[in-house]
Amino acid sequence: MSEEHIDEVSGVKTTGHEWDGIRELDNPMPRWWLWTFYLCIIWAIGYAIAYPAIPLINSATPGLLGYSSRADVAADLAQAKVAQGALLEKIAATPVEDIASDQELLQFAIAGGESAFKVNCAQCHGSGAAGSAGYPNLNDDDWLWGGTIDQIYLSIAHGIRDETDDNTRVSEMPAFADILEPRQINEVAAYVISLSDTPSDAALVEPGAEVYAENCAACHGDDGEGVIDFGAPRLSDGIWLMGSSEAQIVAQVRAPKHGVMPAWLGRLGEPVIKQLAVYVHTLGGGQ
Repeated sequence: MSEEHIDEVSGVKTTGHEWDGIRELDNPMPRWWLWTFYLCIIWAIGYAIAYPAIPLINSATPGLLGYSSRADVAADLAQAKVAQGALLEKIAATPVEDIASDQELLQFAIAGGESAFKVNCAQCHGSGAAGSAGYPNLNDDDWLWGGTIDQIYLSIAHGIRDETDDNTRVSEMPAFADILEPRQINEVAAYVISLSDTPSDAALVEPGAEVYAENCAACHGDDGEGVIDFGAPRLSDGIWLMGSSEAQIVAQVRAPKHGVMPAWLGRLGEPVIKQLAVYVHTLGGGQ
C-alpha cells in the first residue's frame, strides 16, 4: 500500500497517482453536483417506468402512464380531417369553376391540390410542374386539350388515352411513314420548323407547306395554331413535347409517340381532382 501523501501547498491529500513528479489532489466533488447527479439518476429511472422507454423485441415497455406519441399524432390527424371535412364537402358540392369565387375555399383547394400534386403528379410533370421530354409543362400557356379550369379538370379526371376510362381524351397522330415519302416527311418537318425557327434547308419549306396543307392542317390548323378539340398541339410557338430538333420532328412524323396519362377520378375522388385542377390552373399557364 502506498504511503499517504499530503500536498504541502494546499494541505489536501493526493490520490497517490504521480506523473513525472506531478501529483493529483483528492478533492471531493461539490455536494450540489453530487445531489444533482443523484437526482438525474432518480429522474431517469422514474421516466423509464412512467413512459415507453425500454426497447423489447417487437415493441417497447408501455410505461405506467400509457403515453404514445403515435396516438397523439393519430388524434391530431383525425382532428384535422374533421376540420377539413366541411371544406371538402363544400368543394364536392361546388362546381370547379366557382371555387375561385370563394377565397377560403380557393386557398384550401390550392393547398390541397399542391399536396396531391406532389404525391401523384410530380413523378412525371416534375416537382415544379415544368415537365420534361414527353411530359407537358403545366406552367406555360400551351395546352393540348385546353387550359380553362373545366378543361384541366376533365383531363385530370379522365386522363389521356387511358383505356380504363370511357370518357378519356383520345387523339392519335397517324404514322406518316406509311402515307408519305421520306422526302415529303423531310419537307413537312422543314415547314413546321419554319413556323418558329430556321430550318436546315430553306428550299424544303415551300414544298413542305403543300404537304402540310394536304395532310396536317385538318388537325393542326392552317397556320399550325393547333386544335384543342382534337388535342392537336400548336406547331407555331416553338414549344415541343417530344423534342424540338428537326430530326426529332421527322421521327415524330414518321412514327409518332403517344403518351398516356391515367384517369385519376376513380383513384383520388372528385374533391381531390377539383383541388388538383384549381392548383394547376393557378400555376400561371391556365387560360
